[in-house]
Amino acid sequence: MKKVCVIGLGYIGLPTATVLADNGYNVVGVDTNEAVVARINQGKSHISEFNLADKVAKAIAEDRLRAATLPEVADVFIIAVPTPFTAEKKADLSAVRSAAESLLPYLKKGNLVILESTVPPRTTVDLLVPILQKTGLEIGKELRLAFCPERVLPGRILEELIHNSRVVGGVDHASALAAKEVYASFVRGDIYLTDSTTAEMTKLMENTYRDVNIALANEFALIAEQSGVNVWEAIRFANNHPRVNIHQPGPGVGGHCIAVDPWFIVEQAGSLARLIRIAREINDGMPQYVVNRVQQLLSGVPSPRVAVLGMTYKADVADCRESPALEIIYLLRERGLTVAVHDPLAQDEHLLPLEEALAGADLLLLLVGHHDYRSLEPAKAAQLLRKPVVFDTRGVLERVTWERAGFLLATLGEFFPSKKELS
Repeated sequence: MKKVCVIGLGYIGLPTATVLADNGYNVVGVDTNEAVVARINQGKSHISEFNLADKVAKAIAEDRLRAATLPEVADVFIIAVPTPFTAEKKADLSAVRSAAESLLPYLKKGNLVILESTVPPRTTVDLLVPILQKTGLEIGKELRLAFCPERVLPGRILEELIHNSRVVGGVDHASALAAKEVYASFVRGDIYLTDSTTAEMTKLMENTYRDVNIALANEFALIAEQSGVNVWEAIRFANNHPRVNIHQPGPGVGGHCIAVDPWFIVEQAGSLARLIRIAREINDGMPQYVVNRVQQLLSGVPSPRVAVLGMTYKADVADCRESPALEIIYLLRERGLTVAVHDPLAQDEHLLPLEEALAGADLLLLLVGHHDYRSLEPAKAAQLLRKPVVFDTRGVLERVTWERAGFLLATLGEFFPSKKELS
């Protein structure tokens, strides 16, 4: 198995193709976006990820990787296309279906097809198997088929592709073993074999666990505000217990995994997924809660202007997919507030330099705990803002320092100032 065809050159597909090329495979990456294909063939990466651009350039220069708009005959086919959800919170598997159908003219006896896209349980057997059977090849014998989800963190994708353990689920044992052979060529972590449906469920469970934990933290934060408790301190104390690991609260949950995957379980399990659904609703409701608090802080201020710091879905990454900051910005503007946005990493033509975003603002709203913001000087901000008011939704600003500079610092998960105190 020396030639690999990777379908989808996004956040998972391109790094995977690059790692495979780095480990002796001849790799062709396929994407429907001609601009992406052209950029990769120039030795450039369209994704902001640590060390990826250098790896792509090297693989292209050494003719171990190239990009195309159509699949080619290969030994292994890896499908790594997006699986978003619809407005009804249902999995949109159209890209997976199209990718599988695009392989039909190129598949031959002895090939291995691996699905890496996150999908609802039974997608491999209920969606892919019927499509691939159109080749006339017997699935599991003449054509191997497996599901192997990615388990990586943006900002550390290349490192985690190699060092993290993997779960490989085959439609039969022979398929699982064939897929394991591919991943064993570069994965240094453990590789666990199972069936495809269990592997699909495992991936969803991993992200759902985190989503439910964050929802618990967010609910604790809302309760703490009413109870006069500093939730950050309480969580820190609680996590000293050897069997407790409460996550951090925040303005919502973003990213293409945690904010999406739980809905795949809810879609399939229906009323059985009660806790999962409620957790999603809590986290999805946080942007609205933040906007309500902003309006409370700006009560009585004519034509208020808000300086938003952070647009990505998490700290120190450039990825804005499903970021709660995007919804908060939209809701603030929908309610008639003027919003200026800064982010040191996000790529958006509407972002402003930090000083310009802060200038004349009545409130500084911190939505992402980027390293740059943790070291922001209150004295510098005070010179630019019209009113010294800060709302920290990530609990990263040092209260004493900001209050000494004359700021009213409101923090998500702490007692919220009353209108009397604000005046």
